[in-house]
Amino acid sequence: MTASIHAGSQGVFVIAATPFTDSGAIDFESIDTLTDFYLGFGIDGLTILGIMGEAQKLSQDESLAVMQRFLRRVNGRVPVIVGASAPAFDPMVSLARAAMDQGAAGVMLAPPPTVKHDEQFFNFYAGACKALGPQTPVCLQDYPAVTGAYMSVPVFSQIVRDLPQVVMLKAED
Repeated sequence: MTASIHAGSQGVFVIAATPFTDSGAIDFESIDTLTDFYLGFGIDGLTILGIMGEAQKLSQDESLAVMQRFLRRVNGRVPVIVGASAPAFDPMVSLARAAMDQGAAGVMLAPPPTVKHDEQFFNFYAGACKALGPQTPVCLQDYPAVTGAYMSVPVFSQIVRDLPQVVMLKAED
């Protein structure tokens, strides 16, 4: 089992795609091949079930199966961050707890598209951190081109300052 992500975590955390077969089923054998490929380049960590990982297209059971396959294949060699974003806290917490119980290093959360201003951003992450509990490190995913949620620098600073669980940022433009 690898250590949790923390404010001093560094290096290259590859964003993993979720492979599918031609028929649209999850390609579990390709998860193994892809994981081995990433590890072969000496990555420092792996991030799964994000937007590029097609998480929004998977059922809860499929997300769990993909997460379990990646975690088994990585086998503690590098930290794995699991995307646990969901439209409500209950499914987010369920996936996050399963991820942490199975050896994930932390979870990645993107705000829902309904979050539009600074107070809502802060309240979303404060509520998520409270729901997850202090033992779950959080990587804040900021991808406004997809979520439609644009976070200001002052609220990001407030989140990092006031919510010590938020230890990493995944920013995209």
